[in-house]
Amino acid sequence: MRLNYLTVSPDGFQAQLGLEQYILNCGLEHSLLELVKTRASQINGCAYCLDMHTKDARAEGESEQRLYALSAWEETPFFTERERAALAWTEAVTLVAESRVPDAVYEQARGQFTEKELADLTFAIVAINGWNRLAIAFRAEVGSYQRANR
Repeated sequence: MRLNYLTVSPDGFQAQLGLEQYILNCGLEHSLLELVKTRASQINGCAYCLDMHTKDARAEGESEQRLYALSAWEETPFFTERERAALAWTEAVTLVAESRVPDAVYEQARGQFTEKELADLTFAIVAINGWNRLAIAFRAEVGSYQRANR
């Protein structure tokens, strides 16, 4: 690890963790959140977060088949319409500089999520993108994550 941001900036870490705690209790399905976190981490190339969120997804009952197919979700029959909308939204928001979050993706998401759910889903995407950047920038030790009891 290059730098332990947890210890050198505990207030910053607590602020990021506060957003994460909100997301875990906002009412969105944990299984959906783990798919979103995993997909964003795939796009960003965050090995630490991929290790973490695939472990968490499996612990929540996610299938190996769906995890293996997640990077090609559009080509598979394994995901619900709600999950597809969330994954499309995740990709567009994660790649905002490239995609500018197209209207069609927004309409797809609004067809599956209430306004509050979509705002909360977006906060989840913002959070995982932040965690990805912290883990990548400071070289978090891949494989060290152990799931805590929730």
